[in-house]
Amino acid sequence: MTGLHLTATQSPLPPPDELAGRWQAMEARARGSFFTGWTWIGSWLRATGARPDLVSVQDEDGAEIGLALLGLAREPRKLGRPRTLRLNEAGVAEADRVFIEYNAPLAAADREGDVAAAIGALLARRRDWRVLRLSGVEEDCALVGAVPARRRILVDVMPAHAASLAQVRAAGGDYLGLLSANTRSQIRRALRDHGDGAPAVTRAATGAEVDAWLAEMPRLNAGRHADNAWDAPLFRAFAREIVLTGLADGSVDLLRVEVGGDRTGYLLNFVHGDRAMNYQSAFADAAGPRDKPGLLTHMAAVGHYAARADLALYSLLAGRDRYKESLATGCEMLQWWQIERFSPALEAEYWLRRLLRR
Repeated sequence: MTGLHLTATQSPLPPPDELAGRWQAMEARARGSFFTGWTWIGSWLRATGARPDLVSVQDEDGAEIGLALLGLAREPRKLGRPRTLRLNEAGVAEADRVFIEYNAPLAAADREGDVAAAIGALLARRRDWRVLRLSGVEEDCALVGAVPARRRILVDVMPAHAASLAQVRAAGGDYLGLLSANTRSQIRRALRDHGDGAPAVTRAATGAEVDAWLAEMPRLNAGRHADNAWDAPLFRAFAREIVLTGLADGSVDLLRVEVGGDRTGYLLNFVHGDRAMNYQSAFADAAGPRDKPGLLTHMAAVGHYAARADLALYSLLAGRDRYKESLATGCEMLQWWQIERFSPALEAEYWLRRLLRR
Protein backbone atom coordinates (compact mmCIF):
# COMPACT_ATOMS: atom_id res chain seq x y z
CA MET A 1 0.00 0.00 0.00
CA THR A 2 1.31 3.48 -0.77
CA GLY A 3 0.80 6.87 0.78
CA LEU A 4 2.97 9.99 0.83
CA HIS A 5 5.23 8.14 -1.66
CA LEU A 6 5.88 5.46 0.97
CA THR A 7 5.00 1.79 0.87
CA ALA A 8 3.63 -0.15 3.84
CA THR A 9 3.45 -3.93 3.67
CA GLN A 10 2.16 -6.53 6.07
CA SER A 11 3.58 -10.05 6.31
CA PRO A 12 3.79 -12.99 8.70
CA LEU A 13 6.46 -12.68 11.38
CA PRO A 14 9.85 -13.63 9.90
CA PRO A 15 12.37 -15.95 11.61
CA PRO A 16 13.74 -14.48 14.88
CA ASP A 17 17.30 -13.91 13.59
CA GLU A 18 16.10 -12.04 10.54
CA LEU A 19 13.66 -9.91 12.53
CA ALA A 20 16.29 -9.14 15.18
CA GLY A 21 18.68 -7.74 12.61
CA ARG A 22 16.07 -5.59 10.92
CA TRP A 23 14.57 -4.34 14.20
CA GLN A 24 17.94 -3.43 15.72
CA ALA A 25 19.00 -1.63 12.53
CA MET A 26 15.81 0.45 12.67
CA GLU A 27 16.21 1.02 16.41
CA ALA A 28 19.64 2.55 15.76
CA ARG A 29 18.00 5.13 13.46
CA ALA A 30 14.98 5.84 15.65
CA ARG A 31 14.07 7.90 18.70
CA GLY A 32 11.90 5.12 20.07
CA SER A 33 11.25 4.17 23.68
CA PHE A 34 12.58 1.15 25.54
CA PHE A 35 9.24 -0.54 24.84
CA THR A 36 9.71 -0.33 21.08
CA GLY A 37 13.32 -1.54 21.21
CA TRP A 38 14.47 -5.09 20.54
CA THR A 39 15.23 -5.87 24.19
CA TRP A 40 11.52 -5.53 24.99
CA ILE A 41 10.08 -6.75 21.67
CA GLY A 42 12.47 -9.70 21.27
CA SER A 43 12.09 -10.82 24.90
CA TRP A 44 8.31 -10.63 24.59
CA LEU A 45 8.21 -12.68 21.39
CA ARG A 46 10.60 -15.34 22.72
CA ALA A 47 8.99 -15.71 26.15
CA THR A 48 5.33 -15.68 25.12
CA GLY A 49 5.45 -17.29 21.68
CA ALA A 50 3.31 -14.41 20.35
CA ARG A 51 3.15 -14.27 16.56
CA PRO A 52 1.69 -10.95 15.41
CA ASP A 53 2.12 -9.81 11.84
CA LEU A 54 4.98 -7.53 10.84
CA VAL A 55 4.31 -4.18 9.18
CA SER A 56 7.21 -2.63 7.26
CA VAL A 57 7.32 0.87 5.78
CA GLN A 58 9.75 1.65 2.96
CA ASP A 59 10.66 5.04 1.49
CA GLU A 60 10.76 6.05 -2.17
CA ASP A 61 14.11 4.26 -2.62
CA GLY A 62 12.94 1.03 -1.01
CA ALA A 63 14.82 1.62 2.26
CA GLU A 64 13.04 0.49 5.42
CA ILE A 65 12.08 3.47 7.60
CA GLY A 66 9.47 1.95 9.92
CA LEU A 67 8.44 -1.27 11.64
CA ALA A 68 5.48 -2.30 13.78
CA LEU A 69 3.74 -5.44 14.99
CA LEU A 70 0.00 -5.97 14.67
CA GLY A 71 -1.79 -8.72 16.57
CA LEU A 72 -5.26 -9.71 15.35
CA ALA A 73 -7.88 -11.44 17.50
CA ARG A 74 -11.61 -11.59 18.09
CA GLU A 75 -12.05 -9.72 21.37
CA PRO A 76 -15.31 -10.03 23.33
CA ARG A 77 -17.53 -6.95 23.47
CA LYS A 78 -21.08 -6.33 24.68
CA LEU A 79 -22.50 -7.16 21.25
CA GLY A 80 -20.24 -9.72 19.66
CA ARG A 81 -16.55 -10.37 19.07
CA PRO A 82 -15.22 -7.87 16.51
CA ARG A 83 -11.89 -8.52 14.82
CA THR A 84 -9.45 -6.33 16.72
CA LEU A 85 -5.93 -5.22 15.87
CA ARG A 86 -3.40 -4.29 18.59
CA LEU A 87 -0.25 -2.27 18.01
CA ASN A 88 2.83 -4.16 19.26
CA GLU A 89 0.59 -6.58 21.13
CA ALA A 90 -0.75 -10.05 20.36
CA GLY A 91 -4.45 -9.80 21.20
CA VAL A 92 -3.97 -12.66 23.68
CA ALA A 93 -4.55 -11.70 27.31
CA GLU A 94 -1.71 -13.72 28.84
CA ALA A 95 0.82 -12.49 26.30
CA ASP A 96 -0.30 -8.86 26.59
CA ARG A 97 -0.34 -8.63 30.37
CA VAL A 98 3.29 -7.53 30.21
CA PHE A 99 1.66 -4.07 29.75
CA ILE A 100 3.42 -2.11 27.05
CA GLU A 101 3.91 1.65 27.57
CA TYR A 102 5.35 4.48 25.48
CA ASN A 103 4.05 2.49 22.53
CA ALA A 104 4.37 3.55 18.88
CA PRO A 105 5.54 2.28 15.51
CA LEU A 106 9.35 2.17 15.42
CA ALA A 107 10.29 4.85 12.90
CA ALA A 108 13.44 6.50 11.61
CA ALA A 109 14.06 9.86 13.30
CA ASP A 110 12.02 12.68 11.76
CA ARG A 111 9.90 10.21 9.75
CA GLU A 112 7.45 9.30 12.54
CA GLY A 113 4.55 11.17 10.97
CA ASP A 114 5.24 9.72 7.52
CA VAL A 115 5.41 6.19 8.92
CA ALA A 116 2.12 6.68 10.79
CA ALA A 117 0.46 7.98 7.60
CA ALA A 118 1.70 4.99 5.59
CA ILE A 119 0.42 2.54 8.23
CA GLY A 120 -2.89 4.42 8.29
CA ALA A 121 -3.18 4.01 4.51
CA LEU A 122 -2.43 0.30 4.82
CA LEU A 123 -5.10 -0.17 7.51
CA ALA A 124 -7.63 1.84 5.50
CA ARG A 125 -7.38 -0.77 2.71
CA ARG A 126 -7.55 -3.81 4.96
CA ARG A 127 -11.02 -5.27 5.43
CA ASP A 128 -10.25 -7.83 8.12
CA TRP A 129 -10.60 -5.61 11.22
CA ARG A 130 -13.14 -3.42 12.96
CA VAL A 131 -11.25 -2.13 16.04
CA LEU A 132 -7.65 -0.93 16.47
CA ARG A 133 -6.33 -0.70 20.03
CA LEU A 134 -3.39 1.57 20.82
CA SER A 135 -2.14 0.86 24.32
CA GLY A 136 0.04 3.19 26.37
CA VAL A 137 0.77 5.77 23.67
CA GLU A 138 1.99 9.30 24.27
CA GLU A 139 -0.33 12.27 23.82
CA ASP A 140 1.15 13.20 20.44
CA CYS A 141 0.94 9.70 18.93
CA ALA A 142 0.54 10.32 15.18
CA LEU A 143 -1.14 6.99 14.53
CA VAL A 144 -4.28 8.03 16.46
CA GLY A 145 -5.30 10.45 13.74
CA ALA A 146 -3.72 8.64 10.80
CA VAL A 147 -6.18 5.72 10.68
CA PRO A 148 -9.55 6.50 9.02
CA ALA A 149 -12.27 5.67 11.54
CA ARG A 150 -15.93 5.95 12.40
CA ARG A 151 -14.92 7.08 15.88
CA ARG A 152 -11.86 7.44 18.08
CA ILE A 153 -12.50 6.64 21.73
CA LEU A 154 -10.04 7.65 24.43
CA VAL A 155 -10.49 4.68 26.75
CA ASP A 156 -8.08 5.66 29.51
CA VAL A 157 -5.50 8.26 30.49
CA MET A 158 -2.94 7.31 33.13
CA PRO A 159 -0.14 9.29 34.77
CA ALA A 160 3.46 8.08 34.59
CA HIS A 161 4.97 9.65 37.71
CA ALA A 162 8.71 10.29 37.90
CA ALA A 163 11.41 11.82 40.09
CA SER A 164 13.76 14.30 38.45
CA LEU A 165 17.33 13.12 39.00
CA ALA A 166 18.57 16.47 37.73
CA GLN A 167 16.69 18.17 40.58
CA VAL A 168 18.11 15.69 43.07
CA ARG A 169 21.66 16.49 41.92
CA ALA A 170 20.92 20.25 41.97
CA ALA A 171 19.72 19.84 45.58
CA GLY A 172 23.03 18.28 46.54
CA GLY A 173 21.49 14.81 46.72
CA ASP A 174 18.67 15.87 49.07
CA TYR A 175 15.89 13.91 47.36
CA LEU A 176 13.65 13.98 50.44
CA GLY A 177 13.74 17.78 50.38
CA LEU A 178 11.90 17.68 47.04
CA LEU A 179 8.99 15.66 48.45
CA SER A 180 5.98 16.63 50.54
CA ALA A 181 6.33 17.05 54.29
CA ASN A 182 4.18 13.97 54.88
CA THR A 183 6.26 11.73 52.59
CA ARG A 184 9.52 13.04 54.10
CA SER A 185 8.21 12.29 57.57
CA GLN A 186 7.16 8.73 56.65
CA ILE A 187 10.54 7.94 55.10
CA ARG A 188 12.54 9.45 57.96
CA ARG A 189 10.55 7.51 60.57
CA ALA A 190 11.10 4.32 58.61
CA LEU A 191 14.83 5.07 58.32
CA ARG A 192 15.09 5.46 62.10
CA ASP A 193 13.47 2.06 62.55
CA HIS A 194 16.29 0.65 60.41
CA GLY A 195 18.92 2.35 62.52
CA ASP A 196 19.36 5.28 60.12
CA GLY A 197 21.61 2.99 58.09
CA ALA A 198 22.73 3.99 54.62
CA PRO A 199 20.87 2.33 51.74
CA ALA A 200 22.82 -0.30 49.82
CA VAL A 201 21.87 -1.13 46.23
CA THR A 202 23.21 -4.31 44.61
CA ARG A 203 22.73 -5.20 40.94
CA ALA A 204 22.33 -8.85 39.94
CA ALA A 205 25.44 -9.92 38.06
CA THR A 206 25.05 -13.66 37.44
CA GLY A 207 22.40 -16.01 36.16
CA ALA A 208 22.22 -17.62 39.60
CA GLU A 209 21.47 -14.25 41.24
CA VAL A 210 18.86 -13.47 38.61
CA ASP A 211 17.04 -16.75 39.22
CA ALA A 212 17.23 -16.43 43.01
CA TRP A 213 16.04 -12.84 43.11
CA LEU A 214 13.29 -13.36 40.55
CA ALA A 215 12.07 -16.32 42.61
CA GLU A 216 11.81 -14.00 45.62
CA MET A 217 9.68 -11.41 43.81
CA PRO A 218 6.56 -13.59 43.29
CA ARG A 219 6.87 -14.85 46.86
CA LEU A 220 6.94 -11.32 48.29
CA ASN A 221 4.07 -10.22 46.04
CA ALA A 222 1.84 -13.21 46.86
CA GLY A 223 -1.61 -12.15 48.03
CA ARG A 224 -0.93 -8.42 47.71
CA HIS A 225 -2.86 -7.80 44.48
CA ALA A 226 -6.19 -9.04 43.20
CA ASP A 227 -4.70 -9.57 39.73
CA ASN A 228 -1.05 -10.38 40.34
CA ALA A 229 0.99 -10.69 37.14
CA TRP A 230 3.59 -12.76 39.00
CA ASP A 231 1.01 -15.55 39.40
CA ALA A 232 1.16 -16.17 35.62
CA PRO A 233 3.92 -18.53 34.41
CA LEU A 234 4.12 -16.66 31.09
CA PHE A 235 4.79 -13.37 32.86
CA ARG A 236 7.50 -14.92 35.03
CA ALA A 237 9.12 -16.35 31.89
CA PHE A 238 9.04 -12.91 30.29
CA ALA A 239 10.59 -11.26 33.37
CA ARG A 240 13.47 -13.75 33.33
CA GLU A 241 13.99 -13.40 29.59
CA ILE A 242 14.13 -9.61 29.62
CA VAL A 243 16.47 -9.47 32.63
CA LEU A 244 18.92 -11.94 31.10
CA THR A 245 18.72 -10.12 27.76
CA GLY A 246 19.26 -6.64 29.15
CA LEU A 247 21.82 -7.28 31.88
CA ALA A 248 24.72 -7.54 29.44
CA ASP A 249 24.24 -4.16 27.75
CA GLY A 250 22.98 -2.33 30.85
CA SER A 251 19.45 -1.74 29.54
CA VAL A 252 17.91 -3.81 32.37
CA ASP A 253 18.76 -3.70 36.07
CA LEU A 254 17.63 -6.23 38.65
CA LEU A 255 18.36 -4.55 41.98
CA ARG A 256 18.32 -5.70 45.60
CA VAL A 257 18.00 -2.94 48.18
CA GLU A 258 19.02 -3.06 51.85
CA VAL A 259 18.67 -0.31 54.44
CA GLY A 260 20.61 -0.60 57.68
CA GLY A 261 21.44 -4.19 56.79
CA ASP A 262 17.74 -5.09 56.37
CA ARG A 263 16.52 -6.19 52.96
CA THR A 264 13.65 -3.91 51.91
CA GLY A 265 12.95 -5.03 48.36
CA TYR A 266 13.80 -5.84 44.76
CA LEU A 267 13.36 -3.71 41.64
CA LEU A 268 13.25 -4.73 37.98
CA ASN A 269 14.19 -1.57 36.12
CA PHE A 270 14.82 -0.49 32.54
CA VAL A 271 17.47 2.05 31.53
CA HIS A 272 17.03 3.82 28.20
CA GLY A 273 18.26 7.17 26.98
CA ASP A 274 18.30 9.59 29.89
CA ARG A 275 15.88 7.71 32.12
CA ALA A 276 15.66 4.74 34.44
CA MET A 277 12.21 3.15 34.74
CA ASN A 278 10.80 0.91 37.44
CA TYR A 279 8.85 -1.88 35.73
CA GLN A 280 8.29 -4.33 38.60
CA SER A 281 8.93 -4.32 42.33
CA ALA A 282 8.66 -6.60 45.34
CA PHE A 283 8.96 -5.41 48.93
CA ALA A 284 9.65 -7.09 52.25
CA ASP A 285 6.91 -7.23 54.85
CA ALA A 286 6.83 -4.14 57.04
CA ALA A 287 8.77 -4.68 60.27
CA GLY A 288 6.35 -2.48 62.19
CA PRO A 289 3.51 0.03 61.81
CA ARG A 290 5.89 2.84 60.78
CA ASP A 291 7.99 0.82 58.36
CA LYS A 292 7.69 1.69 54.66
CA PRO A 293 9.83 -0.82 52.73
CA GLY A 294 8.43 0.30 49.37
CA LEU A 295 9.24 3.98 49.93
CA LEU A 296 12.69 3.11 51.27
CA THR A 297 13.46 0.85 48.30
CA HIS A 298 12.52 3.50 45.73
CA MET A 299 14.34 6.21 47.72
CA ALA A 300 17.50 4.11 47.51
CA ALA A 301 17.00 3.63 43.76
CA VAL A 302 16.67 7.39 43.22
CA GLY A 303 19.99 7.91 45.02
CA HIS A 304 21.57 5.09 43.02
CA TYR A 305 20.55 6.55 39.65
CA ALA A 306 21.13 10.20 40.64
CA ALA A 307 24.81 9.29 40.94
CA ARG A 308 24.85 8.75 37.18
CA ALA A 309 25.27 12.05 35.34
CA ASP A 310 23.79 10.59 32.14
CA LEU A 311 20.36 9.99 33.70
CA ALA A 312 17.76 12.72 34.17
CA LEU A 313 14.67 10.85 35.33
CA TYR A 314 13.61 7.92 37.52
CA SER A 315 10.19 6.94 36.19
CA LEU A 316 7.67 4.84 38.08
CA LEU A 317 5.82 4.24 34.79
CA ALA A 318 2.04 4.27 34.41
CA GLY A 319 -0.21 3.78 37.41
CA ARG A 320 -2.50 5.60 39.82
CA ASP A 321 -0.89 4.23 42.97
CA ARG A 322 -0.61 6.80 45.74
CA TYR A 323 3.01 5.89 46.48
CA LYS A 324 4.02 6.81 42.92
CA GLU A 325 2.58 10.28 43.30
CA SER A 326 4.23 10.64 46.72
CA LEU A 327 7.69 9.84 45.34
CA ALA A 328 7.42 11.93 42.18
CA THR A 329 8.42 15.46 41.28
CA GLY A 330 6.37 15.42 38.07
CA CYS A 331 4.52 13.17 35.63
CA GLU A 332 3.71 12.47 32.00
CA MET A 333 0.38 11.20 30.67
CA LEU A 334 -0.14 8.03 28.63
CA GLN A 335 -3.27 7.19 26.67
CA TRP A 336 -5.21 4.08 25.63
CA TRP A 337 -7.21 4.49 22.42
CA GLN A 338 -9.86 2.45 20.65
CA ILE A 339 -10.14 3.27 16.93
CA GLU A 340 -13.39 1.89 15.52
CA ARG A 341 -14.65 1.33 12.01
CA PHE A 342 -18.32 1.19 11.21
CA SER A 343 -20.17 -2.04 11.92
CA PRO A 344 -23.81 -2.51 12.90
CA ALA A 345 -22.84 -4.22 16.17
CA LEU A 346 -20.35 -1.53 17.20
CA GLU A 347 -22.80 1.20 16.25
CA ALA A 348 -25.55 -0.40 18.33
CA GLU A 349 -23.16 -0.84 21.26
CA TYR A 350 -22.08 2.80 21.09
CA TRP A 351 -25.61 4.19 21.18
CA LEU A 352 -26.67 1.69 23.83
CA ARG A 353 -23.82 2.85 26.08
CA ARG A 354 -24.83 6.48 25.57
CA LEU A 355 -28.42 5.66 26.40
CA LEU A 356 -27.45 3.79 29.56
CA ARG A 357 -25.18 6.64 30.70
CA ARG A 358 -28.15 9.00 30.51
